[in-house]
Amino acid sequence: MFPERTAIMLGEEPLLDYRELGRRAASIAASLKSDPGLSPGDRVALFMSNDVAYLEILYGIWWAGLVAVPINAKLHPKEAAYILENADAACLFCSDDLAASIETIADTLPALRRVFTPGSEDYARLQHAAPAPLTPRAPDDVAWLFYTSGTTGFPKGVMQTHRNLLTMTSCYFTDVDDVAPGDAMVYAAPFSHGAGMYHFPYLLRGALHVIPESRGFDPEELCRLSKSIGQLSLFAAPTMVRRLVEHIETHAVDPTGFKTIIYGGGPMYTEDIRKALSVMGNRFVQIYGQGECPMTITALSREHLADTAHPRWLERIASVGIAQSMVEVVTTDDRGVALPPGEIGEIRVRGDVVMAGYWNHPEASAAALQDGWLRTGDLGCFDDDGFLTLHDRSKDLIISGGANIYPREVEEVLLRHPGVHEVSVIGKPEAEWGEVVVAFMVADQVTVAELDALCLAHIARFKRPKHYHFIDALPKNNYGKVLKTALREELARYNPQQDLRTPEKS
Repeated sequence: MFPERTAIMLGEEPLLDYRELGRRAASIAASLKSDPGLSPGDRVALFMSNDVAYLEILYGIWWAGLVAVPINAKLHPKEAAYILENADAACLFCSDDLAASIETIADTLPALRRVFTPGSEDYARLQHAAPAPLTPRAPDDVAWLFYTSGTTGFPKGVMQTHRNLLTMTSCYFTDVDDVAPGDAMVYAAPFSHGAGMYHFPYLLRGALHVIPESRGFDPEELCRLSKSIGQLSLFAAPTMVRRLVEHIETHAVDPTGFKTIIYGGGPMYTEDIRKALSVMGNRFVQIYGQGECPMTITALSREHLADTAHPRWLERIASVGIAQSMVEVVTTDDRGVALPPGEIGEIRVRGDVVMAGYWNHPEASAAALQDGWLRTGDLGCFDDDGFLTLHDRSKDLIISGGANIYPREVEEVLLRHPGVHEVSVIGKPEAEWGEVVVAFMVADQVTVAELDALCLAHIARFKRPKHYHFIDALPKNNYGKVLKTALREELARYNPQQDLRTPEKS
């Protein structure tokens, strides 16, 4: 509709208009259908840092009727290999900074036919092939495989359909924000997760997509872009919001170039959002969602965040808001019976945004999807006005800097050390990151350096424990289950500044 509008910018430099973005997507689609000869429904993975090519690749995948499998660029190559194998990915797009790590695992993936690196000659040929016609797909066909860790520690592929993503996008317009010509979404968080999913509203409105030159989160750079481009929005984890607010306050930056900052992915403390509103004004919206119900369970609007005259304002800004418009949200007891306001129960969600299930995992799908409802595993309660407050995560998920960390996957790596006999991992509240990883261990003849090296060899750096605490025995109940509640109580007795790592040997 608006082919001449700028679509993609690198920093302050316009790179592509919508005409060229569409042409490239259609050319990439033609290439994928001819060589490596993919068919509708085949999976194509993206193991990429944020890049100006990300959107043209995504739309090339969908133009050809294929399924996108974005992989977190921070993952260890072994973790990326597991996802590629599980998804049976036939093709991989890998950014130049990650290409060397992929070379070490590509030979172990027999289903992987081709690997393309944006900027290479092979990739340039994709971009300039004769464009292909759009491949029709049905609303319930899978569009995106979103890999999220499960309670076993192994990632599961959430099957997000075209209907799911359309519903999520509709809720953005009704419950989060509107998008006008000239508005810009800046991708300071990874494309492979929530930030990338929020490109849809901006594409539908022919608005701007901005890739920071840093390819990531830099408060100074974001402030510069807000001044030069204006009407700048972004999705950010609470820790990113805190750093941006601190920078703006410290350097007396004019925040008027920012339009909307949507935050989610972890706990936002009341005092932090109060300070953010004080420093930057009424520019914030909170969302609560899961990969299984992408970005769409509840939302706390800018109007409610700004309503300081309301007698329960402090309670409301500590909540995650009210149910978004195209979902039903309830809290239930263990039997699935809906609970009244004020009672804490498991949060369940129903609607067209809820996933189709987990890829090739019928048992996990049956456990998560019951009687038409998604069991989130999160605990919360409603107030009389429909505001939902989260109270705990029943799956012991740790959220650090907006990234999900499941204790089991860290525990399994630490147990690879012959000197480690038992281990239990929990999250420790921390102002900067929301939570940090703490490992309680029964071990002998183990150094911290050895444990750090073991983690770095098998899992992403951000999952490595920040503290190791060596004890004689893990607290357990009569059935032998580790009592993580007791570990949290023990951790709370320590000085927050105390480093629980041992100097050398335990």
